[in-house]
Amino acid sequence: MTTRLYDTRTQTLRDFVPLDQANVTMYVCGPTVQSGPHIGHVRAALSFDLLRRWLEYRYGRVTFVRNVTDIDDKVLANATAREPWWALAYRMEQEFTAAYAAVGIEPPTYEPRATASIPQMQELIQRLIDAGHAYAAAGDVYFDVRSWPSYGELTNQSVDAMEDATDADPRGKRDPHDFALWKGLKDGEPESATWESPWGAGRPGWHIECSAMSRRYLGPEFDIHGGGLDLRFPHHENELAQSTAAGDAFAQYWVHNGLVTVGGQKMSKSLGNFTLAEDVLAERDPMVVRYALAAAHYRSTLDLTDSSYDEAEAALGRITGFWTRAQRLRSSTPPFNLIEDLPAAFVAAMDDDLGVPQALAVVHEAVRAGNTALDAQDAHAALAAADQVYFMMQVLGFPLDASATGSGTDTALASLMDAMISQRAQARADKDWGAADRIRDALAAAGITLADTADGTHWSIEQ
Repeated sequence: MTTRLYDTRTQTLRDFVPLDQANVTMYVCGPTVQSGPHIGHVRAALSFDLLRRWLEYRYGRVTFVRNVTDIDDKVLANATAREPWWALAYRMEQEFTAAYAAVGIEPPTYEPRATASIPQMQELIQRLIDAGHAYAAAGDVYFDVRSWPSYGELTNQSVDAMEDATDADPRGKRDPHDFALWKGLKDGEPESATWESPWGAGRPGWHIECSAMSRRYLGPEFDIHGGGLDLRFPHHENELAQSTAAGDAFAQYWVHNGLVTVGGQKMSKSLGNFTLAEDVLAERDPMVVRYALAAAHYRSTLDLTDSSYDEAEAALGRITGFWTRAQRLRSSTPPFNLIEDLPAAFVAAMDDDLGVPQALAVVHEAVRAGNTALDAQDAHAALAAADQVYFMMQVLGFPLDASATGSGTDTALASLMDAMISQRAQARADKDWGAADRIRDALAAAGITLADTADGTHWSIEQ
């Protein structure tokens, strides 16, 4: 089955055909680092981590670029005399990196900062001026939206129906919808946040940053442009217009993830209704957070509550519980390599617009089949199911310990259970049936079931 993705530009599911079968190219809008990440930022990054992992499975290589917007009005506004804008941006970038790493989001192939590509931005602006699609005025440079007939095609809007562009001082605009490519230096702004240009000292507008960086690292044409649904307008609309007006083919597919909401409202810093990723990760296991964010389809709106994490913890516990139980049947660690024969239902789900919820259902079906095989003492079927679970979870970015029964808490529990089972076996050998029953009852009260079989006593956690 061909991988299909929902393309926001055409508003259809499209077969994914990369420009180069040996190297899929992706650009995803990264954070504006004016403050630390909230859980919505993590959900967005995770959506494209999952897509990247699947495309790597499908095609082998993915060149993945995620930028850092380290110069912006908001960054300047949050800076202080004690912490200048560039120091604030660097500190916040580290917080984003830490949150992403905690939930297993792979680092990008390239992670450019906007401030490192100023010459490329200026070159692109000049191309637009030369082509008649941009103009300089009062130290600023604006994109002339009326000069580009395709403007509005990403969000299917006409110019007159759009809101005015509010990304820069309108002092030199010909039309209120024109947006800033270059912002001239204003009174009160730090000189460290300005660069010389043919139009005077200033700094780039937000939209031109991504057009220039994607071109620099991926070329004038690439496969996928991603980002949050809230970036479609004006950011991605403006990126598409300025890049194509400059003569670049730009992105072949536009993929947008749904938003995280709180009580039906978009989670955002401007509304003050956000939950910091740092706080969530301090309270919950990072893999539980990853599961909770991945369990809903990437394009859906996700309203997170405490029960979301509780359900994720229980679901992940069922998977890891089966895995740990199955590994006791192994005499040695198998040579784990990602195989081509993942369950057909899992592959079909992932190929169908990254259907992670349906793919997780296939994982749980394998867990149920594996537990049934364990109960029936069918070691071959149980280990086959365990291998499938391992491969599927690897694709989804959930590490399972390939060496045996896990580490940390899992190892401690396994050691404790071995001791309890030995004590019970000795009590039974001594015909101290009361002591043997007390051990069984105490474990049952803790949710642990014992099964006496011909090859010994096995335990499992009730799910």
